[in-house]
Amino acid sequence: MLNDLQKAFWRFRGAYPGSLNGVPFRFDPLHTKFWRKCSRNGWEPETFDVLDGHLSPDHDYLDIGAWIGPTVLYAAKKARKVWAFEPDREAFRALDWNLSLNGLDNVGAFAAAVAGETGVARMASFRGEPGDSMTSLLNPDGAHGMDVLTLDWAVFEDAVDLSKVSLVKLDVEGAEFDLIPRLLPWLKKQRPALYLSTHGPYLPEAERADALAQLADALSFYPSIRDVKTGTTGRDALTGDRALQKFPSFLLTAG
Repeated sequence: MLNDLQKAFWRFRGAYPGSLNGVPFRFDPLHTKFWRKCSRNGWEPETFDVLDGHLSPDHDYLDIGAWIGPTVLYAAKKARKVWAFEPDREAFRALDWNLSLNGLDNVGAFAAAVAGETGVARMASFRGEPGDSMTSLLNPDGAHGMDVLTLDWAVFEDAVDLSKVSLVKLDVEGAEFDLIPRLLPWLKKQRPALYLSTHGPYLPEAERADALAQLADALSFYPSIRDVKTGTTGRDALTGDRALQKFPSFLLTAG
């Protein structure tokens, strides 16, 4: 009840004032519990370390799976240009709201899923609620599903200048196993730092080890691979028990 009253109060005020890694922002009032956690530096401090370490005013940032925008908002203060993709319409609504609240004009945000072809696909959250950060193309028949636009990576790559991208964040709830092969030619050419979240448990158990091994092989041109939570490095970090059973995030760099 208290949380509902707090949401109503901040909705009446039009925004929730808070911060991301010490940087002040105005946030949408629908996610006040999450924004309070962020403002207490309680959400993924390792993610902000990655952003701080790989963004600068003369480089760009690509966020595939942006959710309601914590990384997009923060990166917009650090990078020259931000490209962001979020296909879940409820999450995108909040993302767009947050961009407007903060007057960020260096962000190109798209309500689409980056994929192998342009079209329409079905997706739903593994938790069951639209906008809850777990919406996945791997769950097309889930409850409260939605049709979303998919954009062929090749079309996007041809349409914009990505030569200044220094960091790519890819957190797409299991779709990384299909998407990474599409991005490989560009990743090999550009060699941006890659901040990758894997979702092995969303795959059938019998397929997880092979899928993670294939992912590790595909990304073997990155000499540095590190689990940002545990510090584990090397190929085994991408294929070990933690990747098989949990949802770790890895930083892959060319140097």
